[in-house]
Amino acid sequence: MKDKVVKAARELGLQVDVKTLDQPTRTVSEAASAVGCDEAQIAKTLVFVADGDPVLVVASGAHRVDPDALLEIFDAAEIRQATPEEVRVATGYPVGGVSPLGCGIPIAFDADLLQFGNVFVAGGDGNTLFEVEPRRLADAIHAKIARVGDRRSSVSA
Repeated sequence: MKDKVVKAARELGLQVDVKTLDQPTRTVSEAASAVGCDEAQIAKTLVFVADGDPVLVVASGAHRVDPDALLEIFDAAEIRQATPEEVRVATGYPVGGVSPLGCGIPIAFDADLLQFGNVFVAGGDGNTLFEVEPRRLADAIHAKIARVGDRRSSVSA
């Protein structure tokens, strides 16, 4: 999976150093602990199904994603979190390692990530990640930048 991420990054004009760590990075807290950053700097990548089609959300680790915000962002009538099987089919990555690189589906990018000089993003599995400037990442993946949730939101991952 790491090779897929590196290849996709290169095709998008990004240079990333995908690191495989000894400790797991599947969750926001695991990833933040592994790299020594605030949870807000972890760019978690979640897959949802909007009106039957997969979409990706890159959200700050400090936020819970608000499905109502996603309905508006993706102009959808209904939205739900994807099952692990749907995640793998839509992205080619397993839950806990989904990278926004190389997926080819619509992406919403949490505007709050832009406040950081760098964020940490999953690198294809539960032990890999890479560091990148959030604006460069959002531009490279052609993401729609929006508010996807907040610390007070009550639903989702």
